[in-house]
Amino acid sequence: MRTISENRCFGGVQGVYAHPSQATGTEMTFGLFLPEEADRSPVPVLWYLSGLTCTHENAMVKAGAQKWAAEHGLALVFPDTSPRGEGVANDEAYDLGQGAGFYVNATQAPWAPHFRMWDYLAEELPRIVTAAFPLDEERQSITGHSMGGHGALTLAMRLPGRFRSVSAFAPIAQPTQSDWGRKQLSAYLGSDESLWLNHDSTHLMTEYGFDGDVLVDQGAQDQFLTLLRPEALAGAMATRRQPGAFRVQRGYDHSYFFVASFIPDHIAFHAEALWR
Repeated sequence: MRTISENRCFGGVQGVYAHPSQATGTEMTFGLFLPEEADRSPVPVLWYLSGLTCTHENAMVKAGAQKWAAEHGLALVFPDTSPRGEGVANDEAYDLGQGAGFYVNATQAPWAPHFRMWDYLAEELPRIVTAAFPLDEERQSITGHSMGGHGALTLAMRLPGRFRSVSAFAPIAQPTQSDWGRKQLSAYLGSDESLWLNHDSTHLMTEYGFDGDVLVDQGAQDQFLTLLRPEALAGAMATRRQPGAFRVQRGYDHSYFFVASFIPDHIAFHAEALWR
């Protein structure tokens, strides 16, 4: 691992690090905020997964999360959204290829050699960060925005016992039934739609639910509502009687202004579960 930068931030340190990844076969970059409590003992960790076109940097810079994480004594991990670099497949469209890994293990050409973001986030990066930094691997939660909300929800429901809580900002809630999903899942996983269901949070909520609390915020004026399909996930949560809340926020869109407005609520929500 190499250190790209480290900056003092709200009494802690905001770092950016890079490492060779066995999962993706590339160098991967991530951001990590450590609160000052990490100088004394391991701290709980909140994972933040970003959306389409983003790198590790978008949420790290725009969400304003460090202030609230510092107040609650939480670490924040900001992974990248896909493999990158020379020899890594890409597409001219913004919603496929680099910046659009969709948190799956691709099985189809030309994506299969590098686009293994599920393995990277479910196995490799957690192993790396908990070995290298003072993080309490028994106290983890996860959140994300848009494509990252999709990733957070699917990881949480498919890895029971890993995360104490999960939240999402405007998640892609039913990708098997949306143009934000059908395009990517067919490209990465092939035409057998039964293989897509493990990456559909509405399906997973209907079948399994989450063994903790869930918080979802959705902007009522989100310009991508027809692609996100929030009503499907809300209905699945209601039908399952999933503990938690699905909130529609009047006047808010899909931007990081929306995320920054409600990130204090989400971090407080996760802190309650992580320090319980």
